[in-house]
Amino acid sequence: MFNALRILLLGLFGAAMVHIAILSLLPIYSERDVWAALAARADLYSTVPLVHSAAGTEGDRPFIDNPLIEASVCRFDLSTGMTRILADGRVPFWSMSIYDRDGLNVFSLNDRSAQQRTLDVVIADPPQTLELRKGLPEALEQSVLVQADVTEGMALVRVFVPDESWRAAVSEFLDSVRCAPL
Repeated sequence: MFNALRILLLGLFGAAMVHIAILSLLPIYSERDVWAALAARADLYSTVPLVHSAAGTEGDRPFIDNPLIEASVCRFDLSTGMTRILADGRVPFWSMSIYDRDGLNVFSLNDRSAQQRTLDVVIADPPQTLELRKGLPEALEQSVLVQADVTEGMALVRVFVPDESWRAAVSEFLDSVRCAPL
């Protein structure tokens, strides 16, 4: 009976110490998220290419782990208006994911769900989406309209590189990615 009580108290004491350690480290790690790393490298609406982890990561620099994928990311702010993301060119496969500031995936699509397999996306919050539905401008008729219930977010564009012969086309595609307020 005494041994069981002692084990229970040691377990409770250990759990309390782990929780205290986690709570004291939380502010350090919360400042080292992807949003902060991107903010240190570029302004809002700037497209940032992600490097491969094998190329070496410099501290908080965001990277991508898959050698068959190239990617770029841009941060946006819907409080100033809608955001449009465009790219030129043809690649074997592209996908785009929208994340909120905390890194939670809000929306995903790929070239199979876009018109003519082109990257042309308009991101809007619910009130902005209502305004768009009243009268869609002619310039946005081919765009995929995405309603995201976020204020600040990130758009990650990933492109599949099946072999080295596609590397130039993929680079041109990612270099042409434009992220701009609408």
